[in-house]
Amino acid sequence: MGQPFSRHTAGIRRWATAAVGALALSAGLLAVGPQASAAGLTQVTGFGSNPGNLSMYTYAPEGLPSGAPLVVALHGCTQSAGDYYANSGWPTFADRYDFALVLPQTSSANNANSCFNWFEPGDSTRGQGEALSVKQMVDAAVARYGSDSRRVYITGLSAGGGMTANMLAAYPDVFAGGSVDSGLPASCATSVSSAYTCMYSPPNRTPAQWGALVRSAAPSGTTAWPRVAIWQGTADTTVKPANATELRDQWTDVWGIGQTPTRTETLGGGTTLTSYDDAGGRTAVQVYSIPGMPHGLAVDPGSGPEQCGTTGTYYLDTICSSYHTARFWGLDGGGDTPAPGTLPAPAGLAVTGVTGSSASLSWTAVPGAASYDVLRTGTKVGSSTTTGHTDTGLTAGTAYAYTVAAVDASGTRGAVSAAVTATTTGTGHTVTCHTSSNYDHVAAGRAYQSGGYTYATGSGAAMGLWNTFTTHTLKQTSPGYYVLADSGCTA
Repeated sequence: MGQPFSRHTAGIRRWATAAVGALALSAGLLAVGPQASAAGLTQVTGFGSNPGNLSMYTYAPEGLPSGAPLVVALHGCTQSAGDYYANSGWPTFADRYDFALVLPQTSSANNANSCFNWFEPGDSTRGQGEALSVKQMVDAAVARYGSDSRRVYITGLSAGGGMTANMLAAYPDVFAGGSVDSGLPASCATSVSSAYTCMYSPPNRTPAQWGALVRSAAPSGTTAWPRVAIWQGTADTTVKPANATELRDQWTDVWGIGQTPTRTETLGGGTTLTSYDDAGGRTAVQVYSIPGMPHGLAVDPGSGPEQCGTTGTYYLDTICSSYHTARFWGLDGGGDTPAPGTLPAPAGLAVTGVTGSSASLSWTAVPGAASYDVLRTGTKVGSSTTTGHTDTGLTAGTAYAYTVAAVDASGTRGAVSAAVTATTTGTGHTVTCHTSSNYDHVAAGRAYQSGGYTYATGSGAAMGLWNTFTTHTLKQTSPGYYVLADSGCTA
């Protein structure tokens, strides 16, 4: 902590951290997994005053250029930096996309089961305890590797996910993006008892109430916020799936974009991805819902371009979360840079034609542009030296959001244009019917909840209270669009 404790207060804190560690362990909140060697990691000492008593480990690919991004990865309870390094898949993409990794490590001296103290205000508040130690690690790594301070990101699993959410709220001026894996909303808990409540039955606050907790944790006057990915298994009985919904409500409210998805997609492992775009068409919040996955981090061992990680206790073979998160942040070279260059956004972006598998675009030339980047749902999908582009390999009957940005001769991307939507021809979709409780509809992405009430994804049809006792039939009429069909549903 940043301030000294009396013996009485210190004793309370030791009890509190031990109790939460016991809760986490008994609930399965990351029981001991394989403690892999920290080979490839470098321990860095003397990185700051370190009020949170954490250890700093780093990894950087050979020949890492100056100005590369930086990713901070927080392990779960009873895990270590080496364990997370060996299993999570993040080193694979550090090598592929050229960025440095920082892996903070806590210990039983801080918490009986080596959990980050996400529930302790004195450890998760800006300028205090473990939160400040992690910030000092970022500063040390930026200096050590010459990292781009505009492209610093943070991710964490379980207790590390809870700390990630708090770090994003406390330091939005430090982190351009974050990923909360099987974690909790920012400021969900401020004590041992409320930590337990958040894990199993998070408070059903309104989006505005959740957003206010972030705004109050951030520096006064903050207007720029990190982009947030949320990963959650639908069969998680340790950190209940409702936490993902509350996280979604929290960060969409912070961005001021509402809780209705811009689009819904299906990824590997049956994962449902719902995306929420800002006013400029850039994705600000993503929710990845993995059907049937219990508590843990999603990995997908193998040598394929979208595979990563190693299975083990709470490293679950479903889909490579690190790959999709890295692409969402733009670490693969796509996406928007946090600080665009001086070229203005192209005007006049328009859809000039569609087929069942392609969409053609045109826009007005920007003086000084050497080329143009074309982005689909915030990810770069093409480059053009003219004022037109055709995107191919699309799915029939599907809506896609496009933006475009001018690139100068030095390779610096300018401001991103307003978005346009292109819908490919054909149906591309099989009508399906789903009868389930409102809670399960939300968990599956067919509906969303706001203020304790449930609404159908796409149509926004009111479905009543968000619980397991209210049952409805939903009919999916197009990708990501559901309507009430209680009177009968024919697929």
